[in-house]
Amino acid sequence: MPRQQPLGERTREAFRGLGRQAARPRLRSTAAVFTTLSALAATSLITCPSVAEPFAAAPCALTRTKAHHSEGLDTWNTAYPRPAGALDAVMVFLSFPDSRPLTTPAELAADHFPATSRYFASASYGKFRLREHPLKRWIRMPRPSTAYAIQRDWTASHRAAYLRDALAAADGQVDFSHYDVVYFVADPHAPGVDSDATKVVNLDTPLRADGTDIRRVVTVFENHPPDRLVLAHETGHVFDLPDLYHRPVDGKGDWDTHVGDWDLMGSQFGLAPDLFGWHKWKLGWLEPRQVVCVQGDRPVRLTLESLGAGPGQPGVAAAGAPAFGLGRGTKLAVVRTGADSVLAIEARGSVGNDQESCRQGVLVYRVHAGAESGGGPVQVIDAHPHTEACWEGSVYPPLADAPVELGESFTVPGTGVRVEVEGRTASGAWTVKIANG
Repeated sequence: MPRQQPLGERTREAFRGLGRQAARPRLRSTAAVFTTLSALAATSLITCPSVAEPFAAAPCALTRTKAHHSEGLDTWNTAYPRPAGALDAVMVFLSFPDSRPLTTPAELAADHFPATSRYFASASYGKFRLREHPLKRWIRMPRPSTAYAIQRDWTASHRAAYLRDALAAADGQVDFSHYDVVYFVADPHAPGVDSDATKVVNLDTPLRADGTDIRRVVTVFENHPPDRLVLAHETGHVFDLPDLYHRPVDGKGDWDTHVGDWDLMGSQFGLAPDLFGWHKWKLGWLEPRQVVCVQGDRPVRLTLESLGAGPGQPGVAAAGAPAFGLGRGTKLAVVRTGADSVLAIEARGSVGNDQESCRQGVLVYRVHAGAESGGGPVQVIDAHPHTEACWEGSVYPPLADAPVELGESFTVPGTGVRVEVEGRTASGAWTVKIANG
């Protein structure tokens, strides 16, 4: 059976004038008025003003650009919640008059949690906790599921109607002021529900309920059971991470040519779905001392800890070992290649979220701060361009063996940057020499 394609799209959507709709239930908050609501798909540009909060100060920290979900990380876009400490997420389960649910809210919640929260706990080395709060009952939508014409490339008017009805129906049961993330989960067996339509809706003008602004909503239309880690992928967009897959113009062909298995934002099916070190730096999960900016012409030797290694992870040294064996060592090396581009270098091993990885070694990838989400902001560089691996499980076998392996050296095409993997430490870290020019 063909796999469902990755989620999100690049089309811009806008819907306005919802305050003129008749017979609309009133929300508890008098400020919740749907007058100029506009929504954008997860990978289109938000036009509302955003505040830049100073973040990473390093010579290799790219400047955030106007590209949606820009990979620049010198500042944090405060229009997005920052995944630090703990955030609370509410799951609202929506049923429809034309279908009787065949599952319970508890069963659908279990499809996504604790898997999603465990993913982020591991990826963040315990620095971030996503706390789920699923409702225990269905909330009935006022119209049949077929009335909303749910599909991947949804029309603005139908999406507007869906969000308006969902928020109005749920407002009597949910105090939205208590939550940082909102999931609207549709009955997967309703006839009008399309599992390919799951995505984040970013709101140009936020919804207002219970005295709080709702700037984005994750609309979930997954099958039961759902795609692997699909909710973690969509939640990544809530934290300003871009889509890394390539969507063919005609919808045919390979979607995973940019990053293959190597980041959740490329594919929720990846064998090594941990977030790139660059993304962990952007999200604040790597400390400045864990990132090395490689400058000058002299070769640099580094000990790179596997990206997924953290305190208590398999393969990490016990108490008394050097700091890098405890999940606190160097995780990322960066070489500046242009005003808005870098080469990122990190070690990937079979630990943490990468337990099922096809190959281990040192991964090299390009990052472009000016590239749009879905437009190739990250591209993995294949150190073995003439071979493939793991046909039985990889989303894109040509990149499954992309890392530079132990004892190998690799010169990045089009640059003078050479990466040599010289050895492994007792704790499993990788000794790497990087020469620039």
